[in-house]
Amino acid sequence: MENLSIIITFIAYLIFMLAIGAHFCKRNESLSDYLIGDRQLNKWVTSMSAQASDMSGWLLLGLPGYAYLQGLEAVWIALGLGIGTYLNWKFVALKLRRFTEAAGNAITLPDYFANRFNDHNKSLRVLSALFILVFFLIYTASGFVAGAKLFESVFGLAYHNALLIGVVVIISYTALGGFMAVSWTDFFQGIIMFFAIIAVPILGIHATGGFAASSNAWNSVSPGFMDIFSHGNSDPLKAISVISLMAWGIGYCGQPHILTRFMAIRSPEEIKPARRIAMTWVIVSLSCAVLVGLIGRIYLAEKLPDSDSEKIFMILVRQLTHPVIGGILLAAVLAAIMSTADSQLLVTSSALTEDLYRVIIRPKASQKELVWVSRGTVIGVAALACMIALKPDSSVLGLVSYAWAGFGSTFGPLVLLSLYWKRMTRNGALAGIIGGAITVLVWKHLSGGIFDLYEIVPGFLISTLCIVLFSLLQKAPDSDVDALFDAT
Repeated sequence: MENLSIIITFIAYLIFMLAIGAHFCKRNESLSDYLIGDRQLNKWVTSMSAQASDMSGWLLLGLPGYAYLQGLEAVWIALGLGIGTYLNWKFVALKLRRFTEAAGNAITLPDYFANRFNDHNKSLRVLSALFILVFFLIYTASGFVAGAKLFESVFGLAYHNALLIGVVVIISYTALGGFMAVSWTDFFQGIIMFFAIIAVPILGIHATGGFAASSNAWNSVSPGFMDIFSHGNSDPLKAISVISLMAWGIGYCGQPHILTRFMAIRSPEEIKPARRIAMTWVIVSLSCAVLVGLIGRIYLAEKLPDSDSEKIFMILVRQLTHPVIGGILLAAVLAAIMSTADSQLLVTSSALTEDLYRVIIRPKASQKELVWVSRGTVIGVAALACMIALKPDSSVLGLVSYAWAGFGSTFGPLVLLSLYWKRMTRNGALAGIIGGAITVLVWKHLSGGIFDLYEIVPGFLISTLCIVLFSLLQKAPDSDVDALFDAT
C-alpha cells in the first residue's frame, strides 16, 4: 500500500514535468529560445528556478546528512551559502543581465566572455566551454547519484537500475522543452522543495516530544554535537575548517546554471523583487535542511552508517507520514534532483552547441539544426555523467563540493572582474580560467596541513591573482572594449 501510493504520486509528478516539456517543445524556434528563453522569465520563475537549480538534491540529502553526522557544525555551510546567495543577487545579477544583452546579446557565459573581450581567435570561448563540460559532468553525476539513492531507498531497486530510471526521466523533458521547460519545472519543483523541507522537521520535533525534549536529546548525543565550534564531538573546530565551510558562499558568482537565470530575466527592473523572493526561500530552506539532520539523529534509535546518512530525509518521511503524504514529500527529493540536473545538462549543451559547434564546426548552421544538435548533446552529456555516477557509494555532497569549487574558482573571479574592472584584458581572462581550474584539480588530490583547506579558496585567490597580473602586463583594452564597458 505504501509503495503503491508513492508510485502513483511519482508517476503523476513525472507526467506533469513531461507535459511542461511537451508544451514548450514547439515554441523553441531558435537557439536563443531553447537556451535562454529569449530573455522572457518573470521575477517569480527567475528567483525560484535559480534557487531550485542551485540547491539540488544536496539540500534534501547532502546537507541533512552532514548535519546528521556532524551536528551544528553544518550551520557554517548554510551561513556561507546564504551570504553568497545574497551577494550574488546584489552585485552580479543586474550587471550581468545588462552586460550580456549589450555584449552582442550573449546567450551563454562563453559567448559573453568572447564578446566582452573581443576574443577574435575564439580561444577564450573554447576554453570556457571545455571547462564547463568537465565540471558539469561531475556536477550532473551528483544529481544522478542522488536520484539513484532515492529510487533505491524508496522502491528497493538495485542501484544501477535506479540510476537508469532517474537519468531517462531527466533527459526526457530537458531535451524536449529546453530552457523555458527547465525554468518552469524548476519553479514548481522549488515550491515542492520549500514546503517539504519545512514539513519534515516540524513533524520530527512533534514526534520527539516537542522542542524542549528535542534539545535535551541533542545535548546527550555527544558533548560537541550542538556546539557550532565543535567537529561533531568534543574536538574543537579548527579555523581552517570554518573557512572551508563558509567558503562555499564565494562559489556562487561562477555557477553557470545560476548565472543563466540572471541573463534570462525579462527586465533588469525585476532583479530586486526577485532577489527578495530568492532570499526568503534560501534562508528558510537552509535552516530547515540542517534541522532535518539534527532531528534525524535523535529520532532514530540506532545511528545510521556514514554511507547512509544522506538518506535521513527519506527515512524520516517514510516513518513520520501517511503513505500519500509521504509520496508527495518524497517527490520533493525527486524535484530537488531534477531541478539542478536539468539545468546543468542544458548549460553544458549550450556551451557545446553555441560555443563549439556553431562557432567552429558549422558557422552557417540553421536555427532548427542548432536546436536539434543541442537536444542531442543533452543526451550525450547525460550518458557521460551517468558513467561517472555508476559507483554506488559515491557521496552527493562530495561530488557537489568538487564541481562547485571548480566553477567558483574557474569563472567566479572572471565574472566579477569582467563586470567591475575596466582594465581587465582577454589574456587576463584566459590566465584566470586556467589558474583557477588547475588549482582546484591539483589541490583536490593533496591532503594534510594547508591542503585540508577547501580547494575553492586557493583556486579563487590564484584565479584572481592571474587575472590581475596578466591584465596589467598587457596593454590596456582597445577603445571598443572600453566603450562597451562604459555603456553598461
